[in-house]
Amino acid sequence: MEKITSKTNKIIKDTKKLITSSSARRESGLFVLEGARLCFDVLNSVYTVKTLFVTEKLMSKYPDEVSALEGRCDRAYVITDDIAQKLTDTDSPQGIFAVCGICDSTAPLGSKVIALDNVQTPSNVGAIIRTAEALGIDSVLIGGGCDIYNPKVLRASMGSVLRMNTVMCADLVETLGKLKADYQICATVPRSSAAVITKLDFTKPTVSVIGNEANGVSREVLDCAHTLITIPMKGKAESLNASVAASITMWEMIRCD
Repeated sequence: MEKITSKTNKIIKDTKKLITSSSARRESGLFVLEGARLCFDVLNSVYTVKTLFVTEKLMSKYPDEVSALEGRCDRAYVITDDIAQKLTDTDSPQGIFAVCGICDSTAPLGSKVIALDNVQTPSNVGAIIRTAEALGIDSVLIGGGCDIYNPKVLRASMGSVLRMNTVMCADLVETLGKLKADYQICATVPRSSAAVITKLDFTKPTVSVIGNEANGVSREVLDCAHTLITIPMKGKAESLNASVAASITMWEMIRCD
């Protein structure tokens, strides 16, 4: 492997932009994984590794895994601890980074789909995708909001972003409109007038929509839904955290299977 020792190296600067900028990720079609778990998880995913950066310490700790990654990537570099500290999005970098290509999903949606309508918080988005994989949800539709290749989303998902069928929707309303003939579209709302979630028939192909943390599901999506559903709450809180609401909704979606 070639060694990079300068923090001002153009390759390092360009990689740092991919970590910090969603626009750089969109324009380049690239994103960055950091940490041993995420980087090694990519070996069992559909994502291609373009460039690998690894410190000598990490390489000596995981020689077989690093060798496997090196065999999958176009370029590999040994970096110093100082460069790892420059690249990292965490307090304590492990010393491994993989630049990967963003790929568009071509897999079928399946019958159980969760849709995110402008969910903004990275930890929420990552947790929802992780829970979707754990519970056996078939697909996640991303309608605006947080970039799923944000480092905080990738960490919160514990690698599930690499394995889940995740579909980016340029226009969620348009996407749902195309699905209405084949799926029941359910929008979650904190309203007592909405259908109680435990009473709904989730044996039908279903898309359940989770709304933005502050504003909930948008008016346009609500108008597109067949059914408004609610999770009954006995306490005084007005609403649930987006990832909690999504978890309960997804559990109900798969409970009767």
